[in-house]
Amino acid sequence: MKNLVDMTLSEKPDTAKIRIEAEAYKVGVSGYFKDYDANTDRKMMATLLKMFDEGVADSLKPIYFTAMRQRYKMDFVKLADALFAKSDLDEEKEMNEVFAKFGKSSAKELKSDPVYQLADALIVFYRERIAEKVKSFNNEISLLNRLYMEGQKEMQPDKKIYPDANSTLRLAYGQVRGYEARDAVYYHFQTDLDGIMEKYIPGDEEFDLPLRLVELHKTKDYGRYAVNGTVPVAFIATNHTTGGNSGSPVLNARGHLIGTNYDRVWEGTMSDILFNPEICRNITLDIRYTLFIVDKFAGAKRLIDEMDLVD
Repeated sequence: MKNLVDMTLSEKPDTAKIRIEAEAYKVGVSGYFKDYDANTDRKMMATLLKMFDEGVADSLKPIYFTAMRQRYKMDFVKLADALFAKSDLDEEKEMNEVFAKFGKSSAKELKSDPVYQLADALIVFYRERIAEKVKSFNNEISLLNRLYMEGQKEMQPDKKIYPDANSTLRLAYGQVRGYEARDAVYYHFQTDLDGIMEKYIPGDEEFDLPLRLVELHKTKDYGRYAVNGTVPVAFIATNHTTGGNSGSPVLNARGHLIGTNYDRVWEGTMSDILFNPEICRNITLDIRYTLFIVDKFAGAKRLIDEMDLVD
């Protein structure tokens, strides 16, 4: 990194910035393109640019974007197709060649790329014209939130109000319970390994499974973690959770660790605004499944031996 800094001292700031970004990019280029699909990216660009054009006032659009929009007569599919056709940023081979021998000519090449120019125009415009106003609005909202909270406490003096979770220890309590999501649709409170296997699709990006896990299910080698011939995986409960609660320990009434909170059910995502105990459920990874994976799947019984497990 010191050599990189030394090389940039004699360069213009914008060229130096691109060089530093290039060094960082080289590290992750292969990992990025591993899951990248240019056709999907191009379609997303067309859709997002159209949404940006329709949802943002003309005074809040950079000149470069406005010029490109007019050039292609607001046909954002053609605009995206043209940008991708003229850009090398969607090709792993070309990007590796650019960053392999990065220099002033490479920086100039990147700066002339139409996709880079569009992204740079949007980012610079946001930083110079929008960011400070957004920061000002957020500061004002923070002050008003204090006034709003004071009003709630004065209007409902007997109501128990959850404290803000930021920088504080936040505790929530509830009961393990299923719920009725909609008419004639009821979700049980517990899922298990059998359900995981029902979704198993070999080679599928989302539903593939390690062969070791498949074999454990086939042989029913569950050890002490078996319940009714399977292994509990996750459960839902009426606890109120918010952003930042993922990874929180879930305890039973005796203080025993029974799981790890990691999500909310779809019907309860509005609970930050209005908590409805009939449908708001947090989702917890059952500690028995965690121990099963550590012990039987990963073979790390030495870690299990260090724990005090309670049945």
